Order: sequence, then structure tokens, then C-alpha cells
Amino acid sequence: MEPSNLFVCLMGMGTVFACLICIILLCMLMSFLCQKVQPTHTPPAPTSSTPSASSSIPNHQEFVAAVSCAIAEDLGEEVSGIRIVSIKKL
Repeated sequence: MEPSNLFVCLMGMGTVFACLICIILLCMLMSFLCQKVQPTHTPPAPTSSTPSASSSIPNHQEFVAAVSCAIAEDLGEEVSGIRIVSIKKL
């Protein structure tokens, strides 16, 4: 006796959804276990409130040139057509 097309379709879809539910449950279990194993720690507080731009970037002029070239390329303009007032680390 040959199974009907509807039965084969429902069994296939049921198998796929059951496996997807198992994958979700395994991901949730792994997330729970990783949170328990790794101790939570707070990030260290910054030492200075406003770091100097020249001290954090050794070649500041080259950095400004690279940033201005990237912005000009993205905007589709010439480098001389844009003006960068300040660069701040986020």
C-alpha cells in the first residue's frame, strides 16, 4: 500500500519543524550553560574623561586624510569639497 501525497507532505513538514524546535532548545540550553560557566565582570572604568586625539592616534594627519577620503568616496564628492571639523572616538 502506497502512502498518500498529503501524508508524505505532512510528515516531512512535521519532521522539519520538530528538528527546528530541537535546535532552538539546544541553543537556549547552551546559552544558559555558557552564562553559568563564565563569570560576569564589569568593564573597567575609564582613567581619563577626555582622551587627547593626538595621544591615541600616532599619525593623526594620515588618519584624518583616510577618513576624509572615505567620506568623500561615500558621498560621491571631491575631498576638497568636504570639511572635517573634529573626530571623536565613540
